[in-house]
Amino acid sequence: MNGYFPSIYASPVPTQYRMTLRVGEHSARHIRRIARMHLANWELQHLTDTVELALTELIANVIRHVPDSRCTVLLLKQQKGVRAEVTDTYGELLRTPAKLDPEAEGGRGLFLLTALADTWGVTPTAAGGKTVWFECTDHPRVRGSSSP
Repeated sequence: MNGYFPSIYASPVPTQYRMTLRVGEHSARHIRRIARMHLANWELQHLTDTVELALTELIANVIRHVPDSRCTVLLLKQQKGVRAEVTDTYGELLRTPAKLDPEAEGGRGLFLLTALADTWGVTPTAAGGKTVWFECTDHPRVRGSSSP
C-alpha cells in the first residue's frame, strides 16, 4: 500500500517562508495573503493586521524606489512573535523626513512602520543592497519605544 509518511525529524509547520520576486502593483495583495496564511499556521493571527500593513509599506517602497523592483521577502516565526524582512539590491537608504507635509503623497511609510512594529531597522547587505526588517511580538509595547 502506498501512502505519505512524513519525516519524524521535520517540523510539522515550517517556521519560515522566503520568496524572491519582481514586485508590481498586485504583489502586496499576494504577499499579504501569504503572510496571513503563515501567521494562522503559527497561531499568531492577532498580529495579522499589523504585519500585513507593515509588509505593504515595505513592498510599496520597493516598487517606488528600487530600479529593478526585485526583492526577497522573508517571514520568520520567532519564539514570541514574527520577524519580516524585505531585501533589495538598491543600497540607497530612504531618509525619514523630519516633518510630514500634510499635502505630500509619500513619506509616511517609515513613520507608519515605527507606529506599527515593536522594532525595526535597516541592515546593509554584502552585495550592496539593504534589508529592511521589523518584528512584532505577542506582548503589547509602549508606543514610541521602537528603534531607530
